[in-house]
Amino acid sequence: MSGRRGLDRAIDRVVRSGNCSGCGACALLDSGIEMRLNDEGYNRPVRTGATSATADARSRFAAVCPGVTVAAQSPEGATRHPTMGPVIQVFEAWATDDDIRFAGSSGGVLTALSTWLLETGEAARVIGAASEPSEPRRTVSVQLTTREGAIASAGSRYAPASNAALPAALLPDTAFVGKPCEVSALRALHAGRDDAPLLLSFYCAGTPSQHATDRLTETLGVPTGEPIEALWYRGHGWPGRFTVTRGDGSEASASYEDSWGTALGPTVQWRCKLCPDGVGESSDVTAADLWRADDRGYPDFTEGAGVSALIARTARGLDVVRRAVAAGVITATPISINSLAAVQPLHRDRRRTLAGRLLGTMLAGGIVPRYRGFGLVALALPRLRENWRMAKGSFRRRRALRDSHD
Repeated sequence: MSGRRGLDRAIDRVVRSGNCSGCGACALLDSGIEMRLNDEGYNRPVRTGATSATADARSRFAAVCPGVTVAAQSPEGATRHPTMGPVIQVFEAWATDDDIRFAGSSGGVLTALSTWLLETGEAARVIGAASEPSEPRRTVSVQLTTREGAIASAGSRYAPASNAALPAALLPDTAFVGKPCEVSALRALHAGRDDAPLLLSFYCAGTPSQHATDRLTETLGVPTGEPIEALWYRGHGWPGRFTVTRGDGSEASASYEDSWGTALGPTVQWRCKLCPDGVGESSDVTAADLWRADDRGYPDFTEGAGVSALIARTARGLDVVRRAVAAGVITATPISINSLAAVQPLHRDRRRTLAGRLLGTMLAGGIVPRYRGFGLVALALPRLRENWRMAKGSFRRRRALRDSHD
């Protein structure tokens, strides 16, 4: 019982502080915990059954929960980039299968790797996220075991999902595709062991509220409660359109710029605004949009064939990428990490100004996670004015968040 009480108190502290990312790793420490949508539309842990927590569950939670701590990674053989994380090699890449490339959010590389790992037997299962069959507005975590299942789940899901809550994430013959916070939790959970799943991640700008998806579909003329056949956030072209398919086969859609920029992005949860690692640096392989950029370095959203950046962060990840290329699964050409950083201003600038955001949050009485090894102060020093502006903004937002919960 003491293990349960200690774990429950620790989880409650993270949730109440606004530092829960909804990754679901706490559910791996206790089968009596489930991830459920709260009133604000985010996944949060809920006690639903008897505890299976061990006596050391609280200390294990403190070591793995991204709402408590996140550690920068320095894998053997990697060079650390100040804003893009550890790098062994970077590629411009896309799936050689045209159907997979079309279905994917950018170049379809994570879907291509997933199907190849399943077909070759290197992975018995791939954990990922997909639309819920009975209600495609919702996103659920899934275990994929077939090529068909992997392709059906292609494309980003800009909504709450807790992939790290699936018990198969503990199994060595698993490939895991998830958000950076989920991957960092699993990396910490398997620290010092040789049986970690293959960890695949992607550049993440944060988790929007489920309510944002519901409001967007209503704006497009599809009322809540009306049955739909499918909902895509991206994919079916690049960068792809937010698309709802009604029961009669007709479609309603919005551009990526309008769907993410206007409807979804502004509802990103608080913890994501303080994230030190939107670039998935705890993974073995990370995928990212390799945007075409304008003269200011900001993305061009003109539709075209999807192209991904693929970062091998560990020797294991580089081996997988090289063998996938040799097998004809993906096309990959080496590029420099600086060329990727140049077209990812959000992630580049967020890390450079995170010290200011953290300071503003603490001045407003908020609790922040511990981030180790990211060099946030050194990144902030050349940009003191910008960090001070971020500190003031975070102070105001944190005070407003606190007042709304009082």
